[in-house]
Amino acid sequence: MNIKEAISTRHSVRQYLPKPISQEHRDQLNELVESCRKESGLNFQMIYDEPMCFNSFLAHYGKFTNVKNYIAVVGKKSLENMEELGGYYGEKIVLAAQQMGLNTCWVGGTYGKRKQKAEIGPDEKLICVIAIGYGANEGNKHRSKPVEKLCDIKGSDMPQWFRNGLIAAMMAPTALNQQKFFVTLDGDEPVITTKGGMMTKIDLGIVKYNFEAASGHKCK
Repeated sequence: MNIKEAISTRHSVRQYLPKPISQEHRDQLNELVESCRKESGLNFQMIYDEPMCFNSFLAHYGKFTNVKNYIAVVGKKSLENMEELGGYYGEKIVLAAQQMGLNTCWVGGTYGKRKQKAEIGPDEKLICVIAIGYGANEGNKHRSKPVEKLCDIKGSDMPQWFRNGLIAAMMAPTALNQQKFFVTLDGDEPVITTKGGMMTKIDLGIVKYNFEAASGHKCK
């Protein structure tokens, strides 16, 4: 599965099989998480075989079942663009997991924050967590806003690489599926901005990673 296929097939999954993540996949995830920690400056943490984080009223309300593994996205409060970096590198891990045959779900609030087991320093913040494991299903494709509400480049003026990136951006998970982002061009450089709101900085990082991975062009 290449990266474009991973973007296309990856959907949010909340129900998982009661099956431990294999040692082979753990090794791959641990290596990737460590790489993302070094690149981003964030304190990504893999938490395995820990059922309490998603054993809460909020998690049950969110219809999560058998979530025993998750990625904690942790960063220093002083780090510039902390949330955006969390979204960008978190999505890198999420899509790599999809390529391995694992499923994921970005989770901003419907989990037990007091029950999670990540190590968080006094100068750090838990940005969000990402549920991960072998899904009981593959999730459902989310609806997208019309192109004209997400981009101001007309079809006849849209380079193919930009179109590839835009399609991938439209497939990106966003909080409550609000898609509060906008994509345009500044000369030959793609620019993605957010309209602001709950978790939109994390969403911006996720959307940027999808766009760049599918288009091969770095976003401003």
